[in-house]
Amino acid sequence: MGLFDRLRGDDKPRVAFFGIDGVPYSFLEDNFDEFEHLGALADEGSSGAIDSIVPPESSACWPALTTGVNPGQTGVYGFQDREVGSYDTYVPMGRDVQATRLWDRVQDAGRDATVMNVPVTFPPQRNVQRMVSGFLSPGVDKAAYPDEMREYLQSTDYRIDANAKLGHDEDKSEFIENAHETLDARYEAFKHYLQEDDWDLFFGVFMTTDRVNHFLYKHYEEDMEYKEEFLDFYRKVDRYLGEIRKNLPDDVTMMVASDHGFTSLDYEVHFNQWLADEGWLSYEDDDHDELGDISEDTEAYSLIPGRFYINLEGREPRGSVPESEYEAKRDQLKEALENLEGPDGRKVCDRVVEKEEAFHGDHDDIAPDLVAIPNYGFDLKAGFKGHDDVFGHGPRNGMHSFDNASLFVDDPEATVRDVDLFDITPTILDLMEMEYDAAEFDGQSLV
Repeated sequence: MGLFDRLRGDDKPRVAFFGIDGVPYSFLEDNFDEFEHLGALADEGSSGAIDSIVPPESSACWPALTTGVNPGQTGVYGFQDREVGSYDTYVPMGRDVQATRLWDRVQDAGRDATVMNVPVTFPPQRNVQRMVSGFLSPGVDKAAYPDEMREYLQSTDYRIDANAKLGHDEDKSEFIENAHETLDARYEAFKHYLQEDDWDLFFGVFMTTDRVNHFLYKHYEEDMEYKEEFLDFYRKVDRYLGEIRKNLPDDVTMMVASDHGFTSLDYEVHFNQWLADEGWLSYEDDDHDELGDISEDTEAYSLIPGRFYINLEGREPRGSVPESEYEAKRDQLKEALENLEGPDGRKVCDRVVEKEEAFHGDHDDIAPDLVAIPNYGFDLKAGFKGHDDVFGHGPRNGMHSFDNASLFVDDPEATVRDVDLFDITPTILDLMEMEYDAAEFDGQSLV
């Protein structure tokens, strides 16, 4: 037994899951000599590169990972979603997730879950043993339940997220310091609640990895100024995961996973500008800055990341494309996206996915008609103002990828092959020896 000794007499197996948001498996594997604890977890358990979902964006990925179903069932497609029958948009929060979360299944079975810092979980659920919400939460005072948890986290230096704005500075030293402080506080909070040892499922996410990757990943890949600082940050991530693993009790299986991969960024692609240039999109006036400003002449528009919507008659308020022309228009747009080249002559899109291929469920009425999956180096933006050029550069030098996400399972019997995010929830349920209907999930257990 380790430091985190079991307080209750329940002998059912347990799982401790740790998210490392946006960490690519190939990066970890290439540096297992540096990241010895993750290397040991790979050697003694099972690991490999896995796929994300369509689209590979954290706000859509974490609901899918924690339910085992696609956005057509979760109802969350990205950082910004569109209201049904409207051009109004909103930022999805925890209550917008329509599918059953993993920890709800655990609690409904009479077992307990501690959930920490998972994106798209605000406000914290009160039917869970304890929860502090993650990405997009306004602050610990409103994001933690019960009071004991809120009071403890407020008494420490716990932060919901690193300060990404610091990453916009050319001098990254303050950003790197902030990232380390956020990581340290997250680890200390995880350790504190792991030691409580009154949980059956512990589910915590290190979000700061994604933040560091957005601003430093190219430094690693191209031997730039902050490469060593980037590696040093991940040495600490590895050390913290190693300490956690060493102290987990024998009845707990540890899992580590990311929600998408990462790669260097060369060009931002401002797709609403491209649609306007190509005659697909127009606005009612010159002072446009949101989706509601598009005109009746518009045939298509885009939301991040790489989501495209036909302005369909009867579905959109000012829909201009008749239902009879929908398939032809979508095919035309798809072909144009597939043929689009960047300034360096490379194809922007690796592939363009039709909605029927990626989404199904009770909430597919706001599904994008097409989703573009970019080739490495292109970050697919939207926006309705401020970009006269299709291709540009921003403060970030790293971007999400659909492939090359990471999965580690501290069980040599797990099979990590042809895996995506949908497989994680049924795998955890199997490891916990919980009953479930396999037909409910888009994935399947790896054990």
